Amino acid sequence: MPRRAVDREIMRLAIPAFGALVAEPLFLLADSALVGHLGATPLAALGIAGALLQTIVGLMVFLAYGTTPAVARRLGAGQSREAVEAGIDGLWLALGIGAILAIAGVFATPWLVSLFGAAQDVSAQASAYLAISMAGLPAMLIVFAAAGLLRGLQDTRTPLVVASAGFAANIALNALLIYGVGLGIVGSATGTVIAQWGMAAAYLVVAVRHARRVGARLGVRPAGIRGLSGAGWWLFLRTASLRVAILLAVFLATGISADALAGWQVTMAVYNAVALALDALAIAAQALVGRDLGRGDLDAVRAVLHRCLWWGVGGGAVFGIVLIALSPVLGWVFTSDPAVLQILPVPLAIIGATTPLGGYVFVLDGVLIGAGDARYLAVTGLANLAVFAPLAWLALAFGGGGAASLGWLTLAFGLGYLGARAVTLGLRAHGHRWMVAGAVRPAP
Repeated sequence: MPRRAVDREIMRLAIPAFGALVAEPLFLLADSALVGHLGATPLAALGIAGALLQTIVGLMVFLAYGTTPAVARRLGAGQSREAVEAGIDGLWLALGIGAILAIAGVFATPWLVSLFGAAQDVSAQASAYLAISMAGLPAMLIVFAAAGLLRGLQDTRTPLVVASAGFAANIALNALLIYGVGLGIVGSATGTVIAQWGMAAAYLVVAVRHARRVGARLGVRPAGIRGLSGAGWWLFLRTASLRVAILLAVFLATGISADALAGWQVTMAVYNAVALALDALAIAAQALVGRDLGRGDLDAVRAVLHRCLWWGVGGGAVFGIVLIALSPVLGWVFTSDPAVLQILPVPLAIIGATTPLGGYVFVLDGVLIGAGDARYLAVTGLANLAVFAPLAWLALAFGGGGAASLGWLTLAFGLGYLGARAVTLGLRAHGHRWMVAGAVRPAP
């Protein structure tokens, strides 16, 4: 396939996906900005609650990442009805898992927050935010699965519309409830939950329309759910290693100081926004690689890989330059606390410097997910974590405390952890074992 044609295919999916993925982290960025101006304590509390909530939700991202290639392979093989039914299976699985997690999460909230050993006032506000946020878990998992269905159908425009509307509702509700009603951090959690359920409802309407269009069944299919769960298990392990790395960093930042924890919260909010923006290319790669493997067109798969890498590294460089330039002043968007503002420029500049490496990593991750190479991603994820953990501890031990320790911790994450992922993913993508053609990839 000509390079320009490949680029058009990538951009057709990546540009709307970019908008949708940017809108998703803007939920947290909006919370950080609105809550941050309440003071360092609420911002630190959001850091803990946000890390826990993102971990719980993030571990379930296999509902999107497992659904996208399953749907795309069947679509590429000309099996439209089976493709939509695979997506419906993901929706039922999301609802069941989300309900269980929401109920269990309410009872586990005090214990989960206590693991970070934060000050009493920080822990109290973190618990309040997290307990309310549990009500939105089923909605977020439905959003994951529905987005996976639509991406597999080569539609990234609908997720853009839903995510944009959800973000607009979220920021309006949060501003009203935090400052207008005076609920503080509790208002932030409440507004976000309402917006999440609105997004889930919109996605369900679209999914039902697709099912009726191709004559797909809407009921529960135990065999289909079991198949998705089996593939999802490896993706769950892969994501678990990512979340453990992030939680370890939050734990270490908590041990430095409340100001350092607040600074890490802002740094990771910015990192997540940039990472998910670059992940638009990974989403395009998932959909296109899955479709082309379903067709049996391995040359097209290689072309998608090479062009997505080019765009990923180049886009990462552009984002990196902007972040480095804005690092001295970007903190003002999130907080007015002088101590937090003082320590933010260095970690933000480090994140900017390592963003091109991140673009390389995110694209390769998306390509292998699209190919269904989940077991390799899970196993090497543990190896990457084994590299990062000692580097993170060394950053705390020899950083000297305060801003210096936070800077070294950011470097360990941005260079050490992402560097380890780049090596393991690059080695796999260089070979051919991950390219398995067919409407369904055999179980590992």
